[in-house]
Amino acid sequence: MQIEDYRGVFIFAQQVDNKLAGVSYELLGKGRELADVRGSEVVAVLLGSKVENLAESLGQYGADRVVVVDDPALETYMTEPYAYAFSEVIKKNKPEIVLYGATAIGRDLAPRISARIHTGLTADCTGLEIEPETNHLLMTRPAFGGNIMATIVCAEFRPQMATVRPGVMQRKKADAPKCRVERMEVKDLAAHRNVEILEVVKKVSGKMDIQDAKVLVSGGRGMGSPGNFTILEELAKELGGTLSSSRAPVDSGWVEKDRQVGQTGKTVRPNLYIACGISGTIQHLAGMEESDIIVAINKDPGAPIFEAADFGLVGDALKIVPLLTEAIRRTKERKATA
Repeated sequence: MQIEDYRGVFIFAQQVDNKLAGVSYELLGKGRELADVRGSEVVAVLLGSKVENLAESLGQYGADRVVVVDDPALETYMTEPYAYAFSEVIKKNKPEIVLYGATAIGRDLAPRISARIHTGLTADCTGLEIEPETNHLLMTRPAFGGNIMATIVCAEFRPQMATVRPGVMQRKKADAPKCRVERMEVKDLAAHRNVEILEVVKKVSGKMDIQDAKVLVSGGRGMGSPGNFTILEELAKELGGTLSSSRAPVDSGWVEKDRQVGQTGKTVRPNLYIACGISGTIQHLAGMEESDIIVAINKDPGAPIFEAADFGLVGDALKIVPLLTEAIRRTKERKATA
């Protein structure tokens, strides 16, 4: 393998039902930064059926080129045809770096491709940068339950591959939104379908995804019991937001896993983040410190969360939150009758 033959930053542009995943745009933003350092191009790889219409959007967020593999066999995600198609794209183009979103699909696809093309893969990255002296990609991820941060290098093989957590990188609109679209045919894709999909059953959730919410009211161990989270839900409802949590309540079974914010949960960037009974460990702060406004409510005046907060209230969240909710409710009623 001649490492110098590999050039470019490739992004897996994940789409489902002809809709691009938000993490695809985030990866393009980071890919643009890495490509500028290396003096190379950003290429989005788009797999699916009748998906070429999505290419323009990828160009608007930083792709210099979009490689489209459009085939009926790729209409619904299945491991084998997607892995085969993407592997063929990599073999033909020889990218230096390939990034995937750490979604259910990305986590399924990336390791299979790494095995096929004989290279390494770093999973669940929260940081990516180019090492100036060696030009290797430094891939940083939480390890040992989020207690330390490990930086991993794939020095001897190419491409360097990583899955990246949604919400960690920032999407950035490009100055020059036009991009080249390259159609690539991968023969006999249907032959790689080793399962048959009889039916797709989608679960409809009534809850807002915490990564899409503009307002998050988050609870920690200091809330005392699962029943006390109802007062946080009431406040979130009045503010037009949703409930989230630190790791401790999730581990205790008080809150569902998809509500967790932090290194071992989700990274969020709401306009308003209200932390109630959360001490503010490094692991939790890493998941919410980019919020526009952070309000902390905690009994302990020395809690680390206050260092990250824009506004802090020292006191019992169980007493303060209901008062805050009632004040907001009264204000809204006055405005409605004015």
